[in-house]
Amino acid sequence: MKRRTFLGLGLSTLCFPSMSCVVAEGGKKMLPSNPKKTFKISLAQWSLHRHFWGDQGDGLDNLEFAATAKSFGIDAIEYVNVFFKDKAENKNYLIQMKKRAADQGVKSLLIMCDGEGHLGDPDNKKRTTAIENHFKWVEAARFLGCHSIRVNAYSEGSFSNQLNYAADGLARLSDFALAYDINIIVENHGGLSSKAKWLVAVMDKVGMKNCGTLPDFGNFPESENRYQAVKMMMPYAKAVSAKSYNFNKAGSETKIDYAKMMNIVLTSGYHGYVGIEYEGDQLNEKEGILATKNLLLSI
Repeated sequence: MKRRTFLGLGLSTLCFPSMSCVVAEGGKKMLPSNPKKTFKISLAQWSLHRHFWGDQGDGLDNLEFAATAKSFGIDAIEYVNVFFKDKAENKNYLIQMKKRAADQGVKSLLIMCDGEGHLGDPDNKKRTTAIENHFKWVEAARFLGCHSIRVNAYSEGSFSNQLNYAADGLARLSDFALAYDINIIVENHGGLSSKAKWLVAVMDKVGMKNCGTLPDFGNFPESENRYQAVKMMMPYAKAVSAKSYNFNKAGSETKIDYAKMMNIVLTSGYHGYVGIEYEGDQLNEKEGILATKNLLLSI
């Protein structure tokens, strides 16, 4: 698909009559008929990683992300630092990013940060280096108008040791981010971070208002009940990632019960952005993003 064709797609937005939540027999909260009134949809840049890397087209540029999101009828975006890894401290480049988003009427929400070291490294010196490596992304997020950076809580050792190391790294980074009014949020993204019991314990140990979670519908081992895990993480959530893989003919996700998952999200009291993060291989990225968006809108 040519870039001009990809960016020029005119996609309509579905609308539904406004309805408030109802309570079914037995007191169980049910989803409202209009999810647009209870949460907003954003687009995670990772959904387009094959396009950015040129695997499904001639290669998108990071500066085109805002316009691409708008072509899907989405007006909020979540960056991934690997697509502008050497630009975190390039003010002229960040000015261009900010302007491109503003020109499209698109809001920048967060930066997902990878490859900057382990915030839970058992070695204090390496842990400190990892913490300091994230400072530039806190500053970039502030400049772009984001509310958070997403980090990883990788560590090594026993359950309790990893808890202590990760809590230390997150607390020190969160303390730095306070002055910038930026949240430090942790995704279930492998290792013990994909175990809700551990991640919640880390959040409790850090105990800072700007340190929270980014529950992802995927990224759980088979041994983890994804619905129970997301429910445990939601009280700390400052963003939500609607991971999707593949879809059946009815338009439902084949691995994740979206109605059940979104019921958990909404009944927790969360009414912020839910980010589309398509990772499937049966649909191309454009189709996968649209399928995920339509599924969210249809619940």
